Amino acid sequence: MSGKVLYVSGEESAEQIKIRADRLKINNDDILFLGETDIDIIQEQILSINPKLVIIDSIQTMYSDEITSAAGTVSQVREITARIMKICKTNQITTIIIGHVTKEGNIAGPRVLEHMVDTVLYIEGERYFSYRILRGVKNRFGSTNEVGMFEMQNEGMIEITNPSSILISDSDDNPPGSVIVASMEGTRPLLIELQALTSHTVFGLPRRTANGIDYNRLTLLMAVLEKKAGINLSSQDVYLNVVSGIKISEPAIDLGVLVCVASSYKNISIPKDLLVIGEVR
Repeated sequence: MSGKVLYVSGEESAEQIKIRADRLKINNDDILFLGETDIDIIQEQILSINPKLVIIDSIQTMYSDEITSAAGTVSQVREITARIMKICKTNQITTIIIGHVTKEGNIAGPRVLEHMVDTVLYIEGERYFSYRILRGVKNRFGSTNEVGMFEMQNEGMIEITNPSSILISDSDDNPPGSVIVASMEGTRPLLIELQALTSHTVFGLPRRTANGIDYNRLTLLMAVLEKKAGINLSSQDVYLNVVSGIKISEPAIDLGVLVCVASSYKNISIPKDLLVIGEVR
């Protein structure tokens, strides 16, 4: 796509963006920067420049004087999004709107925001890990059953062609509490390593910590393990981790969770060439 790109930032200054552009070795006269949060000024600049691509970063920082509430409120986000859509669709300008997410991983603000746009993409990943998953949750022009996996490097987000290679630890030893599971992310099967640790609790109520899977799902599976396998975990703290920090909602990893917890509790290693798949009901 040839043409001008207008990057509108309400959070960072031109100097901060320049530092990042220099690090990424981006030097292009067609990339323009506008540090502004007033939608009236932004609209004027879009119509004046007529770019091919507009990037709004972020929608929660933009405001309109016609609305008395503060920037980032439901009414402001709804109004700003509607105005940007009207401007860009009328002039056939591709637009990327960046939004903050809540602790639960949802876009902050009204849910109507997702319904207004054509495509919704989420970038998932833990702060202290370099890997990111780009997941499509809405797409009016194609399938949403696709994901992309990237690694944050000095040059930006670099695609990982074989995600399973980094989702399985490369250690030579085979400690108890480690198992390989399969998960479907979109239409792509991934091999992922789960790690569990059980230890005698020093508290009155044993701890259950889940990193990468739903906490309530973990507690339910622990109850199944106690009831059906006779493994008493009432005096054990249980810690479960998904290697590389990605989040998994695939029910087929249930059996893998049980196996790796039991492996840690019994201090028995699971062969690294064993793949565990199964939903527990």
